Amino acid sequence: MSGVDRRTFLKAGAVAGAATAGGAVSASAATAVFEHGVASGDPVPDGVLLWTRVVTSSEVRWEVAHDESFSRIVARGHTRTGAHRDHTVKVEVCGLRPSTRYYYRFRVGDVVSPVGRTKTAPSGDISGVKFGVVSCANWMAGHFVPYGYLADRDDLDAVIHLGDYIYPHYDPKVRDAQPQHEIITLADYRTRHAMYKTDPHLQRLHSLHPFIATWDDNESADNSSAVGALGHDPATEGPWAVRLAAATQAYFEWMPIREGLMFRRLQYGSLLDITMLDLRSHRTPETILGARQRDWLIKGICDGTARWRLIGTSVMFSPLAIPPAPGFPSVNTDQWDGFPTDREIVVRALDRAGMKNAVFLTGDIHSSWAVDVPDGSALKSVATEFITTSVTSDNFDEFLKVPPRTGSLVLEAAIMAKNPHVRFVELDSHGVSTLEVTPDEVRMDWFYTSDRTDPQATIRKAHSWRTRHNTARVEPVLF
Repeated sequence: MSGVDRRTFLKAGAVAGAATAGGAVSASAATAVFEHGVASGDPVPDGVLLWTRVVTSSEVRWEVAHDESFSRIVARGHTRTGAHRDHTVKVEVCGLRPSTRYYYRFRVGDVVSPVGRTKTAPSGDISGVKFGVVSCANWMAGHFVPYGYLADRDDLDAVIHLGDYIYPHYDPKVRDAQPQHEIITLADYRTRHAMYKTDPHLQRLHSLHPFIATWDDNESADNSSAVGALGHDPATEGPWAVRLAAATQAYFEWMPIREGLMFRRLQYGSLLDITMLDLRSHRTPETILGARQRDWLIKGICDGTARWRLIGTSVMFSPLAIPPAPGFPSVNTDQWDGFPTDREIVVRALDRAGMKNAVFLTGDIHSSWAVDVPDGSALKSVATEFITTSVTSDNFDEFLKVPPRTGSLVLEAAIMAKNPHVRFVELDSHGVSTLEVTPDEVRMDWFYTSDRTDPQATIRKAHSWRTRHNTARVEPVLF
Protein backbone atom coordinates (compact mmCIF):
# COMPACT_ATOMS: atom_id res chain seq x y z
CA MET A 1 0.00 0.00 0.00
CA SER A 2 1.52 3.34 -1.03
CA GLY A 3 1.89 6.28 1.37
CA VAL A 4 -1.00 8.11 -0.31
CA ASP A 5 -3.29 5.07 -0.18
CA ARG A 6 -2.36 4.37 3.44
CA ARG A 7 -3.18 7.94 4.42
CA THR A 8 -6.49 7.75 2.56
CA PHE A 9 -7.42 4.47 4.24
CA LEU A 10 -6.65 5.66 7.76
CA LYS A 11 -8.45 9.00 7.46
CA ALA A 12 -11.49 7.51 5.77
CA GLY A 13 -11.74 5.00 8.60
CA ALA A 14 -11.44 7.74 11.22
CA VAL A 15 -14.21 9.80 9.64
CA ALA A 16 -16.47 6.77 9.30
CA GLY A 17 -15.89 5.92 12.96
CA ALA A 18 -16.71 9.45 14.09
CA ALA A 19 -19.95 9.48 12.11
CA THR A 20 -21.02 6.09 13.46
CA ALA A 21 -20.23 6.92 17.07
CA GLY A 22 -21.64 10.41 17.31
CA GLY A 23 -24.11 10.87 14.48
CA ALA A 24 -22.87 14.37 13.59
CA VAL A 25 -19.45 14.82 12.02
CA SER A 26 -17.09 17.09 13.95
CA ALA A 27 -15.26 20.05 12.40
CA SER A 28 -11.97 18.17 12.75
CA ALA A 29 -13.41 15.17 10.91
CA ALA A 30 -14.66 17.49 8.15
CA THR A 31 -11.19 19.01 7.90
CA ALA A 32 -9.74 15.52 7.52
CA VAL A 33 -12.09 14.70 4.65
CA PHE A 34 -11.33 17.95 2.79
CA GLU A 35 -7.82 18.61 4.11
CA HIS A 36 -6.59 19.90 0.71
CA GLY A 37 -9.26 22.56 0.44
CA VAL A 38 -11.22 23.63 -2.62
CA ALA A 39 -10.26 25.42 -5.82
CA SER A 40 -11.63 26.71 -9.11
CA GLY A 41 -10.11 27.43 -12.50
CA ASP A 42 -10.35 28.27 -16.19
CA PRO A 43 -13.34 30.63 -15.92
CA VAL A 44 -15.49 31.24 -18.99
CA PRO A 45 -18.49 33.60 -19.28
CA ASP A 46 -21.05 30.88 -18.49
CA GLY A 47 -19.10 28.56 -16.23
CA VAL A 48 -16.04 27.49 -14.27
CA LEU A 49 -14.25 24.33 -13.21
CA LEU A 50 -14.43 23.33 -9.51
CA TRP A 51 -11.91 21.11 -7.70
CA THR A 52 -11.45 19.34 -4.38
CA ARG A 53 -10.06 16.12 -2.94
CA VAL A 54 -11.77 13.76 -0.51
CA VAL A 55 -10.41 10.79 1.44
CA THR A 56 -13.26 8.42 0.65
CA SER A 57 -14.56 6.77 -2.49
CA SER A 58 -18.19 7.66 -1.86
CA GLU A 59 -20.44 9.97 -3.83
CA VAL A 60 -19.51 13.65 -3.76
CA ARG A 61 -22.22 16.29 -4.03
CA TRP A 62 -21.58 19.90 -5.00
CA GLU A 63 -23.50 23.18 -4.91
CA VAL A 64 -23.01 26.65 -6.41
CA ALA A 65 -24.82 29.68 -5.01
CA HIS A 66 -25.04 33.44 -5.33
CA ASP A 67 -24.48 33.87 -1.60
CA GLU A 68 -22.09 32.46 0.99
CA SER A 69 -24.97 31.09 3.09
CA PHE A 70 -26.27 29.09 0.08
CA SER A 71 -29.81 30.42 0.35
CA ARG A 72 -29.82 31.07 -3.42
CA ILE A 73 -28.41 27.93 -5.03
CA VAL A 74 -28.06 28.16 -8.82
CA ALA A 75 -26.49 24.78 -9.65
CA ARG A 76 -25.97 21.45 -7.94
CA GLY A 77 -25.00 17.91 -8.85
CA HIS A 78 -23.02 14.88 -7.83
CA THR A 79 -20.04 12.85 -9.00
CA ARG A 80 -17.75 10.08 -7.80
CA THR A 81 -14.02 9.71 -7.35
CA GLY A 82 -11.60 7.06 -6.21
CA ALA A 83 -8.03 5.84 -6.01
CA HIS A 84 -7.73 5.79 -9.82
CA ARG A 85 -7.49 9.60 -9.71
CA ASP A 86 -6.10 9.93 -6.18
CA HIS A 87 -9.57 10.83 -4.86
CA THR A 88 -9.51 14.24 -6.56
CA VAL A 89 -12.76 15.72 -7.87
CA LYS A 90 -13.38 17.98 -10.85
CA VAL A 91 -16.74 19.46 -11.80
CA GLU A 92 -17.49 21.51 -14.92
CA VAL A 93 -20.27 23.95 -13.97
CA CYS A 94 -22.21 25.56 -16.84
CA GLY A 95 -25.20 27.88 -17.15
CA LEU A 96 -23.77 30.67 -14.98
CA ARG A 97 -23.86 34.41 -15.59
CA PRO A 98 -20.88 36.33 -16.99
CA SER A 99 -18.66 38.44 -14.71
CA THR A 100 -20.43 37.17 -11.59
CA ARG A 101 -19.08 36.07 -8.22
CA TYR A 102 -20.29 32.70 -6.98
CA TYR A 103 -19.78 30.53 -3.91
CA TYR A 104 -19.40 26.76 -3.99
CA ARG A 105 -18.99 23.79 -1.68
CA PHE A 106 -18.78 20.00 -1.72
CA ARG A 107 -20.42 17.42 0.52
CA VAL A 108 -19.64 13.79 1.38
CA GLY A 109 -22.43 12.35 3.50
CA ASP A 110 -22.89 14.85 6.32
CA VAL A 111 -19.42 16.33 5.89
CA VAL A 112 -19.32 19.75 4.18
CA SER A 113 -16.20 21.23 2.63
CA PRO A 114 -14.93 24.75 3.23
CA VAL A 115 -16.81 27.29 1.10
CA GLY A 116 -14.99 28.48 -1.99
CA ARG A 117 -15.47 31.69 -3.97
CA THR A 118 -14.99 32.08 -7.71
CA LYS A 119 -15.84 34.42 -10.57
CA THR A 120 -16.88 33.83 -14.16
CA ALA A 121 -15.24 35.64 -17.06
CA PRO A 122 -17.02 38.65 -18.56
CA SER A 123 -18.58 38.97 -21.99
CA GLY A 124 -19.11 41.97 -24.24
CA ASP A 125 -17.60 45.38 -23.56
CA ILE A 126 -15.94 45.82 -20.16
CA SER A 127 -13.94 48.64 -18.57
CA GLY A 128 -11.19 46.57 -17.01
CA VAL A 129 -10.00 43.39 -15.30
CA LYS A 130 -7.26 42.60 -12.79
CA PHE A 131 -5.24 39.42 -12.33
CA GLY A 132 -2.71 38.12 -9.87
CA VAL A 133 0.40 36.82 -11.65
CA VAL A 134 2.65 34.24 -9.98
CA SER A 135 5.45 31.76 -10.71
CA CYS A 136 8.14 29.59 -9.13
CA ALA A 137 7.05 28.59 -5.64
CA ASN A 138 9.59 26.29 -3.99
CA TRP A 139 8.06 24.97 -0.75
CA MET A 140 11.46 24.09 0.71
CA ALA A 141 12.97 27.55 0.06
CA GLY A 142 10.48 29.67 1.99
CA HIS A 143 6.96 30.48 3.09
CA PHE A 144 4.15 31.31 0.69
CA VAL A 145 3.26 34.66 2.28
CA PRO A 146 3.01 36.33 -1.18
CA TYR A 147 0.22 33.88 -2.07
CA GLY A 148 -1.57 34.98 1.09
CA TYR A 149 -1.25 38.61 0.03
CA LEU A 150 -3.09 37.91 -3.22
CA ALA A 151 -5.69 35.84 -1.36
CA ASP A 152 -6.51 38.87 0.78
CA ARG A 153 -7.12 41.11 -2.23
CA ASP A 154 -10.76 41.46 -3.15
CA ASP A 155 -10.19 43.10 -6.54
CA LEU A 156 -8.83 40.16 -8.56
CA ASP A 157 -10.74 38.45 -11.36
CA ALA A 158 -8.37 35.45 -11.46
CA VAL A 159 -4.79 34.36 -10.77
CA ILE A 160 -2.49 33.51 -13.68
CA HIS A 161 0.09 30.88 -12.70
CA LEU A 162 2.99 30.72 -15.15
CA GLY A 163 4.59 27.50 -13.99
CA ASP A 164 6.83 25.80 -11.43
CA TYR A 165 3.86 25.29 -9.15
CA ILE A 166 5.80 22.46 -7.46
CA TYR A 167 9.47 21.46 -7.42
CA PRO A 168 10.67 17.87 -7.86
CA HIS A 169 13.96 17.88 -5.95
CA TYR A 170 14.54 17.44 -2.21
CA ASP A 171 16.54 20.25 -0.58
CA PRO A 172 14.83 21.40 2.66
CA LYS A 173 16.42 24.80 3.28
CA VAL A 174 13.51 26.40 5.16
CA ARG A 175 10.75 23.77 5.24
CA ASP A 176 10.88 20.01 5.00
CA ALA A 177 9.01 18.28 2.20
CA GLN A 178 7.32 15.00 1.42
CA PRO A 179 8.47 12.66 0.08
CA GLN A 180 11.98 13.16 1.41
CA HIS A 181 13.67 12.48 -1.91
CA GLU A 182 13.52 13.50 -5.58
CA ILE A 183 10.05 12.72 -6.87
CA ILE A 184 9.97 10.22 -9.73
CA THR A 185 6.92 7.93 -9.47
CA LEU A 186 3.21 8.68 -9.69
CA ALA A 187 2.91 8.19 -5.91
CA ASP A 188 5.79 10.67 -5.42
CA TYR A 189 4.22 13.38 -7.56
CA ARG A 190 0.83 12.90 -5.90
CA THR A 191 2.39 13.21 -2.46
CA ARG A 192 4.25 16.42 -3.36
CA HIS A 193 1.10 17.98 -4.84
CA ALA A 194 -0.86 16.95 -1.74
CA MET A 195 1.73 18.63 0.49
CA TYR A 196 1.50 21.89 -1.47
CA LYS A 197 -2.28 21.93 -1.13
CA THR A 198 -1.95 21.97 2.68
CA ASP A 199 -0.12 25.31 2.75
CA PRO A 200 -2.57 27.78 4.34
CA HIS A 201 -1.65 30.70 2.08
CA LEU A 202 -1.93 28.69 -1.13
CA GLN A 203 -5.10 26.99 0.09
CA ARG A 204 -6.74 30.36 0.77
CA LEU A 205 -5.65 31.71 -2.61
CA HIS A 206 -7.20 28.72 -4.37
CA SER A 207 -10.42 29.03 -2.37
CA LEU A 208 -10.93 32.73 -3.15
CA HIS A 209 -9.81 33.22 -6.79
CA PRO A 210 -9.99 31.04 -9.91
CA PHE A 211 -6.65 29.96 -11.38
CA ILE A 212 -5.54 30.08 -15.01
CA ALA A 213 -2.43 27.92 -15.00
CA THR A 214 0.22 26.44 -17.23
CA TRP A 215 3.25 24.36 -16.31
CA ASP A 216 6.98 24.75 -16.73
CA ASP A 217 9.75 22.23 -16.22
CA ASN A 218 9.67 21.69 -12.45
CA GLU A 219 6.23 20.14 -12.54
CA SER A 220 8.17 17.16 -13.94
CA ALA A 221 11.98 17.62 -13.86
CA ASP A 222 14.53 20.39 -14.37
CA ASN A 223 14.81 21.58 -18.01
CA SER A 224 12.25 19.08 -19.25
CA SER A 225 11.03 18.49 -22.79
CA ALA A 226 9.07 15.90 -24.70
CA VAL A 227 12.19 13.79 -25.19
CA GLY A 228 14.12 14.13 -21.93
CA ALA A 229 15.21 16.41 -19.10
CA LEU A 230 18.48 17.73 -17.74
CA GLY A 231 17.21 16.76 -14.29
CA HIS A 232 16.50 13.14 -15.20
CA ASP A 233 18.98 10.27 -15.40
CA PRO A 234 17.51 7.26 -17.25
CA ALA A 235 20.25 5.02 -15.90
CA THR A 236 19.13 5.48 -12.30
CA GLU A 237 15.61 6.91 -12.60
CA GLY A 238 14.13 4.82 -15.40
CA PRO A 239 12.62 5.81 -18.75
CA TRP A 240 11.80 9.50 -19.12
CA ALA A 241 8.46 8.71 -20.76
CA VAL A 242 7.29 6.86 -17.65
CA ARG A 243 8.28 9.69 -15.31
CA LEU A 244 6.76 12.34 -17.58
CA ALA A 245 3.48 10.42 -17.74
CA ALA A 246 3.40 10.19 -13.94
CA ALA A 247 4.06 13.92 -13.52
CA THR A 248 1.42 14.78 -16.12
CA GLN A 249 -1.23 12.56 -14.54
CA ALA A 250 -0.62 13.97 -11.06
CA TYR A 251 -0.72 17.56 -12.34
CA PHE A 252 -4.07 17.12 -14.07
CA GLU A 253 -5.46 15.32 -11.02
CA TRP A 254 -4.40 17.97 -8.53
CA MET A 255 -4.81 21.24 -10.46
CA PRO A 256 -8.09 23.09 -11.22
CA ILE A 257 -7.56 22.86 -14.95
CA ARG A 258 -9.47 21.19 -17.76
CA GLU A 259 -7.77 17.99 -18.82
CA GLY A 260 -6.45 17.52 -22.33
CA LEU A 261 -4.32 20.05 -24.22
CA MET A 262 -2.48 22.43 -21.91
CA PHE A 263 -2.34 25.22 -24.50
CA ARG A 264 -5.64 27.05 -24.62
CA ARG A 265 -7.25 30.48 -24.93
CA LEU A 266 -9.71 32.20 -22.60
CA GLN A 267 -11.77 35.24 -23.55
CA TYR A 268 -12.45 38.22 -21.27
CA GLY A 269 -15.04 40.05 -23.31
CA SER A 270 -13.90 42.27 -26.14
CA LEU A 271 -11.13 43.67 -23.93
CA LEU A 272 -8.65 40.80 -23.96
CA ASP A 273 -7.96 37.16 -24.50
CA ILE A 274 -5.43 35.06 -22.61
CA THR A 275 -3.39 32.53 -24.55
CA MET A 276 -1.70 30.00 -22.26
CA LEU A 277 1.19 28.19 -23.93
CA ASP A 278 2.64 24.75 -23.21
CA LEU A 279 6.38 25.07 -23.73
CA ARG A 280 7.37 21.62 -22.40
CA SER A 281 5.08 18.93 -23.83
CA HIS A 282 5.85 19.70 -27.49
CA ARG A 283 9.45 20.80 -27.05
CA THR A 284 12.19 18.99 -28.98
CA PRO A 285 15.75 20.11 -29.82
CA GLU A 286 14.29 21.84 -32.91
CA THR A 287 11.13 23.51 -31.56
CA ILE A 288 9.75 24.95 -28.36
CA LEU A 289 6.14 24.99 -29.58
CA GLY A 290 5.65 22.20 -32.08
CA ALA A 291 4.02 22.98 -35.44
CA ARG A 292 0.42 22.55 -34.28
CA GLN A 293 0.72 24.87 -31.29
CA ARG A 294 2.74 27.42 -33.27
CA ASP A 295 0.08 27.67 -36.00
CA TRP A 296 -2.66 27.90 -33.38
CA LEU A 297 -0.80 30.64 -31.50
CA ILE A 298 -0.18 32.79 -34.58
CA LYS A 299 -3.73 32.49 -35.81
CA GLY A 300 -5.16 33.42 -32.42
CA ILE A 301 -3.02 36.45 -31.68
CA CYS A 302 -3.04 37.81 -35.23
CA ASP A 303 -6.64 37.10 -36.26
CA GLY A 304 -8.40 37.58 -32.92
CA THR A 305 -10.76 40.47 -32.22
CA ALA A 306 -9.90 41.35 -28.61
CA ARG A 307 -8.21 44.69 -27.99
CA TRP A 308 -5.37 43.12 -25.99
CA ARG A 309 -3.72 39.71 -26.51
CA LEU A 310 -2.10 38.37 -23.34
CA ILE A 311 0.23 35.41 -23.88
CA GLY A 312 1.20 33.29 -20.90
CA THR A 313 4.67 31.90 -21.63
CA SER A 314 6.51 29.99 -18.93
CA VAL A 315 9.97 31.09 -20.14
CA MET A 316 11.31 34.43 -21.38
CA PHE A 317 10.27 35.27 -24.94
CA SER A 318 12.51 38.27 -25.62
CA PRO A 319 16.14 37.81 -26.70
CA LEU A 320 18.63 38.21 -23.87
CA ALA A 321 22.39 38.54 -24.15
CA ILE A 322 23.74 37.75 -20.69
CA PRO A 323 26.76 39.80 -19.53
CA PRO A 324 29.72 37.83 -18.18
CA ALA A 325 28.86 36.64 -14.66
CA PRO A 326 30.09 33.75 -12.50
CA GLY A 327 28.06 30.61 -13.10
CA PHE A 328 25.96 32.03 -15.94
CA PRO A 329 26.13 31.22 -19.69
CA SER A 330 26.05 33.99 -22.27
CA VAL A 331 22.68 32.73 -23.55
CA ASN A 332 19.98 30.76 -21.73
CA THR A 333 19.00 28.09 -24.24
CA ASP A 334 16.21 26.78 -21.99
CA GLN A 335 14.10 29.83 -22.90
CA TRP A 336 13.08 31.11 -26.35
CA ASP A 337 16.72 32.04 -27.06
CA GLY A 338 17.30 28.33 -27.58
CA PHE A 339 14.63 28.27 -30.32
CA PRO A 340 15.19 31.40 -32.42
CA THR A 341 13.31 30.07 -35.44
CA ASP A 342 10.07 29.64 -33.52
CA ARG A 343 10.44 33.10 -32.02
CA GLU A 344 11.19 34.71 -35.36
CA ILE A 345 8.07 33.15 -36.90
CA VAL A 346 5.92 34.58 -34.09
CA VAL A 347 7.59 38.01 -34.23
CA ARG A 348 7.20 38.27 -38.00
CA ALA A 349 3.54 37.30 -37.76
CA LEU A 350 2.92 40.04 -35.18
CA ASP A 351 4.77 42.58 -37.30
CA ARG A 352 2.85 41.67 -40.47
CA ALA A 353 -0.46 41.87 -38.64
CA GLY A 354 0.40 45.25 -37.12
CA MET A 355 -0.66 43.85 -33.75
CA LYS A 356 1.01 46.15 -31.20
CA ASN A 357 -1.15 45.08 -28.25
CA ALA A 358 0.41 41.66 -27.68
CA VAL A 359 1.73 41.34 -24.12
CA PHE A 360 3.83 38.33 -23.07
CA LEU A 361 3.47 37.32 -19.41
CA THR A 362 6.39 35.28 -18.15
CA GLY A 363 7.78 33.51 -15.09
CA ASP A 364 10.70 31.05 -14.73
CA ILE A 365 13.76 33.28 -14.25
CA HIS A 366 13.15 34.32 -10.62
CA SER A 367 13.42 38.07 -11.25
CA SER A 368 11.38 41.09 -12.37
CA TRP A 369 11.48 42.54 -15.90
CA ALA A 370 9.71 44.96 -18.25
CA VAL A 371 10.80 44.56 -21.87
CA ASP A 372 10.12 45.92 -25.35
CA VAL A 373 10.07 42.85 -27.60
CA PRO A 374 12.22 43.72 -30.64
CA ASP A 375 11.74 42.59 -34.19
CA GLY A 376 14.45 40.52 -35.86
CA SER A 377 16.46 43.60 -36.80
CA ALA A 378 16.15 45.08 -33.29
CA LEU A 379 15.08 48.35 -34.94
CA LYS A 380 11.55 48.45 -33.55
CA SER A 381 9.38 46.88 -30.90
CA VAL A 382 6.53 44.59 -31.93
CA ALA A 383 5.17 43.59 -28.49
CA THR A 384 5.92 43.91 -24.78
CA GLU A 385 6.83 41.45 -22.05
CA PHE A 386 6.31 41.57 -18.29
CA ILE A 387 8.08 39.00 -16.10
CA THR A 388 7.00 38.23 -12.55
CA THR A 389 9.57 37.18 -9.98
CA SER A 390 9.61 33.96 -7.96
CA VAL A 391 7.38 33.45 -4.95
CA THR A 392 10.23 31.74 -3.05
CA SER A 393 12.64 30.04 -5.48
CA ASP A 394 16.30 31.14 -5.40
CA ASN A 395 17.01 34.45 -7.09
CA PHE A 396 20.35 35.91 -8.19
CA ASP A 397 21.60 36.76 -4.70
CA GLU A 398 20.76 33.34 -3.31
CA PHE A 399 22.19 31.60 -6.34
CA LEU A 400 25.53 33.31 -5.76
CA LYS A 401 25.17 33.17 -1.95
CA VAL A 402 25.65 36.92 -1.45
CA PRO A 403 23.53 39.48 0.43
CA PRO A 404 20.64 41.03 -1.54
CA ARG A 405 21.60 43.88 -3.88
CA THR A 406 25.30 42.96 -3.57
CA GLY A 407 26.55 42.94 -7.13
CA SER A 408 23.02 42.90 -8.50
CA LEU A 409 22.92 46.62 -9.28
CA VAL A 410 26.05 46.31 -11.42
CA LEU A 411 24.71 43.27 -13.26
CA GLU A 412 21.29 44.88 -13.80
CA ALA A 413 22.96 47.90 -15.38
CA ALA A 414 25.10 45.62 -17.54
CA ILE A 415 22.03 43.68 -18.69
CA MET A 416 20.26 46.87 -19.80
CA ALA A 417 23.39 48.20 -21.49
CA LYS A 418 23.82 44.97 -23.44
CA ASN A 419 20.07 44.67 -24.17
CA PRO A 420 18.59 48.12 -24.91
CA HIS A 421 15.11 46.61 -25.23
CA VAL A 422 15.22 45.63 -21.52
CA ARG A 423 13.78 48.67 -19.78
CA PHE A 424 13.65 47.35 -16.22
CA VAL A 425 15.17 44.40 -14.35
CA GLU A 426 15.45 43.56 -10.64
CA LEU A 427 17.26 40.32 -9.83
CA ASP A 428 16.91 39.68 -6.10
CA SER A 429 13.43 40.15 -4.65
CA HIS A 430 10.70 37.54 -4.18
CA GLY A 431 6.96 38.12 -4.43
CA VAL A 432 4.01 38.30 -6.79
CA SER A 433 2.52 40.70 -9.32
CA THR A 434 -0.83 42.10 -10.32
CA LEU A 435 -1.82 42.90 -13.89
CA GLU A 436 -4.53 45.47 -14.62
CA VAL A 437 -5.97 45.67 -18.13
CA THR A 438 -8.08 48.58 -19.37
CA PRO A 439 -8.80 49.70 -22.94
CA ASP A 440 -6.00 52.26 -22.64
CA GLU A 441 -3.20 50.25 -21.02
CA VAL A 442 -1.86 47.08 -19.44
CA ARG A 443 -0.03 47.69 -16.16
CA MET A 444 2.00 45.28 -14.02
CA ASP A 445 2.74 46.03 -10.37
CA TRP A 446 5.40 44.04 -8.49
CA PHE A 447 4.95 43.27 -4.79
CA TYR A 448 7.94 42.02 -2.79
CA THR A 449 8.15 40.05 0.43
CA SER A 450 10.41 41.29 3.23
CA ASP A 451 11.88 37.81 3.87
CA ARG A 452 10.94 34.55 2.19
CA THR A 453 12.12 32.61 5.26
CA ASP A 454 9.83 34.51 7.67
CA PRO A 455 6.27 33.15 8.06
CA GLN A 456 5.24 36.64 9.27
CA ALA A 457 6.88 38.53 6.41
CA THR A 458 5.40 41.77 5.10
CA ILE A 459 4.59 42.68 1.50
CA ARG A 460 5.26 46.01 -0.19
CA LYS A 461 4.54 47.45 -3.60
CA ALA A 462 7.90 47.99 -5.28
CA HIS A 463 7.57 48.76 -9.01
CA SER A 464 4.95 49.58 -11.64
CA TRP A 465 5.28 49.52 -15.43
CA ARG A 466 2.74 49.74 -18.23
CA THR A 467 2.27 49.58 -21.97
CA ARG A 468 -0.18 51.94 -23.63
CA HIS A 469 -2.61 50.95 -26.35
CA ASN A 470 -1.03 50.46 -29.77
CA THR A 471 2.53 51.44 -28.73
CA ALA A 472 4.34 48.10 -28.13
CA ARG A 473 6.49 49.94 -25.60
CA VAL A 474 6.80 49.76 -21.81
CA GLU A 475 7.14 52.78 -19.52
CA PRO A 476 7.41 53.30 -15.75
CA VAL A 477 4.42 54.38 -13.67
CA LEU A 478 4.84 56.61 -10.62
CA PHE A 479 2.97 55.65 -7.48
